[in-house]
Amino acid sequence: MNCEVLCIGTELLHGDIINSNAAYISKNLAKIGIDVHYHSVVGDNPGRMKDAFNLAFSRADVVICTGGLGPTKDDITKEILAEYFNLPMEFDEKSLEHLKMMYSRFRREMPENNLRQTYFPKGSIVLTNNNGTANACILDVSDKKKIGILLPGPPKEMMPLIDEEVIPYLSKFSHEIVVGYKVAVMGVGESMAETMIMDIIDGQTNPTIAPYAGDGKMVFRVTAKAENKEKADELIKPIIDELLRRFGENAFVLETDKIEDVTFKKLVESGLTIATAESCTGGLIASKLVSYPGISSVFKEGFVTYSNEAKIRTLGVKKETIDRYSEVSEEVVKEMAEGACRVSGADIGVATTGIAGPSGSTPDKPVGLVYICVYYKGNYNVLKTIHNGSRDIVRERASINAIEMVRKSIL
Repeated sequence: MNCEVLCIGTELLHGDIINSNAAYISKNLAKIGIDVHYHSVVGDNPGRMKDAFNLAFSRADVVICTGGLGPTKDDITKEILAEYFNLPMEFDEKSLEHLKMMYSRFRREMPENNLRQTYFPKGSIVLTNNNGTANACILDVSDKKKIGILLPGPPKEMMPLIDEEVIPYLSKFSHEIVVGYKVAVMGVGESMAETMIMDIIDGQTNPTIAPYAGDGKMVFRVTAKAENKEKADELIKPIIDELLRRFGENAFVLETDKIEDVTFKKLVESGLTIATAESCTGGLIASKLVSYPGISSVFKEGFVTYSNEAKIRTLGVKKETIDRYSEVSEEVVKEMAEGACRVSGADIGVATTGIAGPSGSTPDKPVGLVYICVYYKGNYNVLKTIHNGSRDIVRERASINAIEMVRKSIL
């Protein structure tokens, strides 16, 4: 069984709203072994909506649609679906009760046009939307072997319906599940990383490997289809082990979508305390740290020493060092990292200094130059990097590199 996700809303096409619905739906369908072959977006135009439905059903068994279930005249998704299957619209008493209940909760009088939300294509399984006024529906047309699922557009309304209604319903059509794990590779370029495992990629069947890159990292998603998680894990484990063997300390398995969480978990489990001293990253490393649950047990203190005066006063960086080497230098970042440990009493100090841009460069120090230092057990681990891109990209990649250096330092 395969699926197309069709999202309706002119605001999506204009870029006013990011289409997070499609990603959420696809991720959850993958867990039950239903392949999503297409994502489509169409505006609130009847002709184009009809064309989108015709195309989607011509190439998919299931079409999951979000948006267009509201009370206004341009909310016509249900009517378009009914027309496609040549079905009349029918009144649903329970949806009327739902509307009255929701408006009593709002302590407002229900406008007359809301009654549009009580009609559905004949034969629909109506799904109660506990987070909004617009109920959803599943239309399973068995003689055509097609299923249409209509969901509200707001993610806070759509997500619970996917989790509680749609996935359980569609699970009965799938006899397999899909299990996936991510292996991150740091410090190896995208083309080199792919070259190192090309023989595995060329020979893949089940499991499969999908590489993607971003923010200075390479990630390989390894997925397998099987009748249960245990059998899928058996298929995946040899591939994961081989990736970790080939990339060594540069590779690790991701347990969350945040690559930095691997380092933070190690810090918490080891009980090693840490302090940050940031110049060009401006507190971004500290912000990532405090986003991790339980980090308070090991995160001692964060210093944002943006000015030279702050570096001298707060961290004890020598004025002579700055005068001789400048604030963007290996010598200064080492004193910053050590100073963070000394002032806070932490086991590990991590520091950054650089030129995030767009101005401030010199002939020998371009925009994007960043020095990072991890001070641990009396040793300095320094990295000099030059990042291309905007100010935010430079700061983000420097922060990720700094956290990765912490991980390697405590291996």
